[in-house]
Amino acid sequence: MTPVFGLIIVGDEILSGKRADKHLAQVIALLGARGLSLAYADYVGDDPVRLTATLKRAFGTADAVFCCGGIGATPDDHTRQSAAAALQRPLQPQPQAQALIRERMQDMAREQGQPFEPERADNRQRLQMGVFPQGARIIPNPYNKIAGFSCDGPGGGAVHFVPGFPVMAWPMIEWVLEQQYHPWFHQAPQLEHSVVLYRAMESTLTPLMLQIEAQHPGVKVFSLPSVDHPVHGLHIELGVKGAASLVPAAWQALRQALHQMGAALGPEMVRER
Repeated sequence: MTPVFGLIIVGDEILSGKRADKHLAQVIALLGARGLSLAYADYVGDDPVRLTATLKRAFGTADAVFCCGGIGATPDDHTRQSAAAALQRPLQPQPQAQALIRERMQDMAREQGQPFEPERADNRQRLQMGVFPQGARIIPNPYNKIAGFSCDGPGGGAVHFVPGFPVMAWPMIEWVLEQQYHPWFHQAPQLEHSVVLYRAMESTLTPLMLQIEAQHPGVKVFSLPSVDHPVHGLHIELGVKGAASLVPAAWQALRQALHQMGAALGPEMVRER
């Protein structure tokens, strides 16, 4: 079966509004380009207890979950520690991750024309970014070599941890998708077919929506009202979505019923994934 994909976004700065989240839209796009979809997203601040509980839930599923943010080594970064607590595993240095951090520190010293001093306090602190829960696998970071990590959970799924910076996180997420989930790319084509309805009310459409879902198992009927659309004004977008093989019959049944109701139909829309 195609994995269920989830997203966890970590950071007080997102919840306070200091920074706007950019990960949700991009992860949806990265998955969509591969014929996959996002099932859910959680936002959580830099609170270790709450973050541990969120990660414990994720590890308890069979889902593929991406977690963005909080894997640095400053006092407000708790994701690595919370992941270890959620898994009840110790934190330990990951040799490959720490080797990459040393390479990065050497590069920085060379760029600044300074000698590399591995025992300097700030360099020793940087190595903490290569301390992961026991059994973690690294996710390469093409931007600055500071790796992320993946951990398998008892539920059969995995959580993949990347930095909060989009310039780092997005190529790392792509790498995970290409390396671990490519067998499911475009294996379950999805189709969505909808129409704009003018002067319609959801309450009168509900029986029809329930009827279509009952007659066409596996298809979802959706209603998306709008009150101030710049082109269509007050309207409802009504449609069906699901497996590409199931949608056409459900769409024909829906469209026929709308005509019989005398609904005022506007443009139709088709979306494929």
